[in-house]
Amino acid sequence: MSATLLDRDTPMAQLVIDAIGHPVIVVNEEGYITFANAQAEDFFRMSAPMLARNRLADFVPFGSPLLSLIEQVQARHAPMNEYKIDISSPRLGADKIVDVNVGPLGDSRSVVIMFQERTMAEKIDRQMTHRGAARSVSGLAAMLAHEIKNPLSGIRGAAQLLEDVVSDDDRALTRLITEETDRIVKLVDKMEVFSDDRPVDREPVNIHVVLDHVKAIARNGFAKNITIIEEYDPSLPPIYANRDQFVQVFLNLVKNAAEAIGNKENGKIRLTTAFRPGFRLQVPGTNERVSLPLEFCVHDNGPGVPDDIQQIIFDPFITTKTNGSGLGLPLVAKIVGAHGGIVESDTSPRGTTFRILMPAWKEEDQESLQENEVKP
Repeated sequence: MSATLLDRDTPMAQLVIDAIGHPVIVVNEEGYITFANAQAEDFFRMSAPMLARNRLADFVPFGSPLLSLIEQVQARHAPMNEYKIDISSPRLGADKIVDVNVGPLGDSRSVVIMFQERTMAEKIDRQMTHRGAARSVSGLAAMLAHEIKNPLSGIRGAAQLLEDVVSDDDRALTRLITEETDRIVKLVDKMEVFSDDRPVDREPVNIHVVLDHVKAIARNGFAKNITIIEEYDPSLPPIYANRDQFVQVFLNLVKNAAEAIGNKENGKIRLTTAFRPGFRLQVPGTNERVSLPLEFCVHDNGPGVPDDIQQIIFDPFITTKTNGSGLGLPLVAKIVGAHGGIVESDTSPRGTTFRILMPAWKEEDQESLQENEVKP
């Protein structure tokens, strides 16, 4: 038996659907999903007609507190809320932590359920922490550049002078000093990128051109044995960004994905772009809310990120690579944050997804920049 869908095309229903911006479903007395708005279709990864063939219990874990909450609402005929319910399941995916509002629908035993995902909000909080960590690296990089690079130059110069006067046996030691000094200088050079807060040249950038460039580099180098799949939304507007910096961002992410896959058979990297309206981020220190509708993702089917570093993956010096510096992902977070976006990750034993959310370019962005440039 399947449920009969409610009419979602009435003007009032459509206004409600457009206004809420969260997944909303109606569940009847038998537990079937009789109504789902567009956000709910995305949340359950299934169309409303397909959802109507299923009970809610088919999606959530056995014995879920959500099912008990629905029973209480039906018995009391009064709305109830529950916070931080874990409804993670194979059908919904991992890390599905939600706040739930359940209320009775008229005089029937049907209930209206609204989900508010907590994972994104918590990831935004972590993103703010990542930016703070990046600022700490900025100060450390500036200090290292001044306090370490100059003495290293003296050490390297002294080692080169000694190489001309020591015995052949000792010459190997002077070369070791020179090589290790150069290695430290290269590490400091990488960190200096974090202390560079100069304004960058920006322009409207087609993200697909950037991804195609990165894909060409990957296919001819570090990912030549990995299948790269494209799933693009060709209607996306441009982003207002520095093209070279975003090439660096996606080059880092795709290279990380390739290294995670390693020599695995049927290794795949999937590049996706999409328009996700409704997500807004409050600008710290103001009441302004910025829309971040553009979503760019790099998916891989590697083994996933180890549990012990999932929450700190964007922090400096965090790496699972033998010779890694742990500065690639912090640099990604810094560049994306400087462009008004956020980056976050989802991982499981089946693979990892890095997701970048960005504002769309508007003509007034360029007009504002030109006005600032002409001011004395």
